[in-house]
Amino acid sequence: MCGLVGIFDLRDGARGIDQDLLSRMNDRQLHRGPDEGGLHVEAGVGLAHRRLSIIDLASGQQPLFNEDHSVVVVYNGEIYNFPDLSEELIAAGHVFRTHCDTEVIVHAWEQWGEACVERFRGMFAFALWDRNRRRLFLARDRLGIKPLHYTLTDDGHLLFASELKALLLHPRVQRQIDPRAVEDYFTYGYIPEPKTIFQGIFKLPAGHVLGCEARTALAMPRRYWDLPFAMREVRDPQAERDELIARLEEAVRIRLIAEVPLGAFLSGGVDSSAVVAMMAKVSPDPVNTCAISFGDPRFNESAYAQQVADQFGTHHSVDQIEVDDFSLLDRLGELYDEPYADSSALPTYRVCELARRHVTVALSGDGGDENFAGYRRYGWHQAEERLRGIAPLAVRRPLFGLLGRLYPAARGLPRIFRAKATLEALGRDSIDGYRQIISLLGDAPRAALFSPQFRRSLQGYSAGEVFRAHADNAPTDDPLLKIQYLDFKTYLVDDILTKVDRASMAHSLEVRVPLLDHKFVEWVSGLPADLRRKGDEGKYIFKQALEPLLPRDILYRPKQGFAVPVADWFRGPLRGHLEARVLGPEMQQLGIFEPTALRRLVDEHLSGRFDRSAVLWALAMFESFQRRVLA
Repeated sequence: MCGLVGIFDLRDGARGIDQDLLSRMNDRQLHRGPDEGGLHVEAGVGLAHRRLSIIDLASGQQPLFNEDHSVVVVYNGEIYNFPDLSEELIAAGHVFRTHCDTEVIVHAWEQWGEACVERFRGMFAFALWDRNRRRLFLARDRLGIKPLHYTLTDDGHLLFASELKALLLHPRVQRQIDPRAVEDYFTYGYIPEPKTIFQGIFKLPAGHVLGCEARTALAMPRRYWDLPFAMREVRDPQAERDELIARLEEAVRIRLIAEVPLGAFLSGGVDSSAVVAMMAKVSPDPVNTCAISFGDPRFNESAYAQQVADQFGTHHSVDQIEVDDFSLLDRLGELYDEPYADSSALPTYRVCELARRHVTVALSGDGGDENFAGYRRYGWHQAEERLRGIAPLAVRRPLFGLLGRLYPAARGLPRIFRAKATLEALGRDSIDGYRQIISLLGDAPRAALFSPQFRRSLQGYSAGEVFRAHADNAPTDDPLLKIQYLDFKTYLVDDILTKVDRASMAHSLEVRVPLLDHKFVEWVSGLPADLRRKGDEGKYIFKQALEPLLPRDILYRPKQGFAVPVADWFRGPLRGHLEARVLGPEMQQLGIFEPTALRRLVDEHLSGRFDRSAVLWALAMFESFQRRVLA
């Protein structure tokens, strides 16, 4: 995998580019590509690249040009159908001088222009400069597997980079916190695209492109792909299961092209086990697999990973995280460049560290839950939806809103009502109810966390606007499919894929994601909802399709997740750290938080009366961010 960075003179297109600054911005992403670095600078534009060599090790250096050097690209990713595209482009008269996928991009641009991205199958973020057209073109893959950030300086330079840290080196980039991003962060645990934590710096959204020319205003990004959710009638379930396996096998096979050691993450869950099963089926050599073991048995899945490794005869490596392995807390604050509250980033970092000792490329099982409705919260949402059907929102809102405020007095209600959050969710519509399920903090506790001054700075903005905007664009009205769409647009790209990209790139490891092959995702999106989830069983058709390949205790055991014992850490070895950081003067000086609310959250958790570990971890990560990035 690689890193890219660039500077483009949007004001008049002819000013000189500071090559030393560009080089320093490029080197700030050395971890993304330690093998080689390259720069191209001409009037009005500078492109730079860090390379992690995977394919065509001898050539394929970037920036990479077309035949007459009028088109140049810097690129991060893999285009898996590049052999087929190369043949098509050669037949059209284009001349190739390398055997790497990067060169396909410049010739595809010459042949198809901006529509070239629609021909690419893979994960990618790239910046392309066409001197003859005087046009800069930025693109990001359909699912957002690879990142791309950009900003416009006050002197008219467009800056872009794989990671925020490279942009922050530019002296004209301001580190002004966006209050709306803070509101989003303490709702979702991450900052949804296109926002970043900083005002005026943006993520290019997944499935979008951005074209620009000098002496014109910066255009808005244009979407070129979306999840179709085009439902099809399933007449033969067995044929559907067979096709699912065939499509997954093909998605895995095309991701095995590499000239460096290749392996897979193996947690022992359904998704990673399915990927390893496909790899073992199509690979002539034993698969390299790696897993993380936890000293705490509540979080340890290593026995299941070993079972799958034994079944397929893999070369299996295991590393153990002890219960006191929280040394990465500050490292994570710096690694993600902005607040990021998913504590599974810690074991993800460790498993990437382990994998890099043995391989340069690893396949992962990410995307299975989003594709096949595997998260437990989907079941909770469906149960709430059935209850919402008993009365219109105009009746439910005042009734359940009142019950939510009175809880826990209403103890005689059925089990689904025995939670304040559930009662409050039933007083909302479907989209806001789902947001309530996944939120770190509900609306009222979140408002109480913020200082009056900070609440005023939001100017009425609510994090619910993120979900509402995506829901309005969803190509389906099915309640289950709509929340899957929301997760594809938010949680998957801004939590899961961000976590894996930064953790893997910290170790110069490339991670490929066959379950997020866009053709596979499009096909799965046409499955009826009742084949994704039946009763309490998520991934219903996926598990059925895998029954001939994997043991039932792998397929049907309770979902465990990739968690760490944060609650115990904060009550034990991290207690002093928690109090010093969350209640320290630096957090109070930000003016964002209400000190009494911070004290209450810490006391409630330390007393054992409530588990506040999720929001306390979010606060600890925010503090680490402001100390390691803002300072």
